[in-house]
Amino acid sequence: MTSRPMISLKNVGCSFRVRKGFFRHQNYTAIKDISLDVNHGETLGIVGRNGAGKSTLLKIIGGIYRPDQGSVAYHGNVSVSLQSLQTGFDPELPGTMNSVLSAMFLGFSKQEALAKLDSIIHFAGLEQWINEPIKTYSTGMRARLGFAVALEMSPDVLLIDEVLGVGDEEFRKKSMRAMKEKILSNQTVVFVSHSLAHLRELCTRVAWLEHGTLQMAGDSKSVLDAYLKTT
Repeated sequence: MTSRPMISLKNVGCSFRVRKGFFRHQNYTAIKDISLDVNHGETLGIVGRNGAGKSTLLKIIGGIYRPDQGSVAYHGNVSVSLQSLQTGFDPELPGTMNSVLSAMFLGFSKQEALAKLDSIIHFAGLEQWINEPIKTYSTGMRARLGFAVALEMSPDVLLIDEVLGVGDEEFRKKSMRAMKEKILSNQTVVFVSHSLAHLRELCTRVAWLEHGTLQMAGDSKSVLDAYLKTT
């Protein structure tokens, strides 16, 4: 593995305007002054308590949110896929069409998406429901389909938000095996999780967020040991 950065964040901050009542709003700072590299071939874990800013940071890395402060630099033509429990599928369309559209949103052609469709459906284990509208799917089924799209299309950087904790035991084991295979194939992954066991097993490096700030970043053992002392 090389330390060549694929994505670089420099002094990144992001705030939201939160409604507090009629005609009253308040600015909420989700993350502030974060500098961090995502290196080629690494699995970078992000850990922190609820509200620490983990998912916001992931969305900024994926280009879904734009920071209010600082900058995000992509080194080269980098395709990024964000898989989270809130994947933006169209609820009225069937799983087949959502799979193709999701792959196209990642920058792949329709032909490339269709070529992978059978593999996506098989990995998700949704053959029985794949022609049904997404609105009929459970949260776990949507997460399985989104994970399958991201995994099978193999973007340059795969961003995952807690998906390994969703679904039945069989799918969790299947996801873990697939993640390990991706890691061994030199896939670049950014992985948000509350599971310290998953972070220890899968990640080469971990970033610890607290109240929207970066507390520590480094090898998995050192960072997770330090984080554990505060819980």
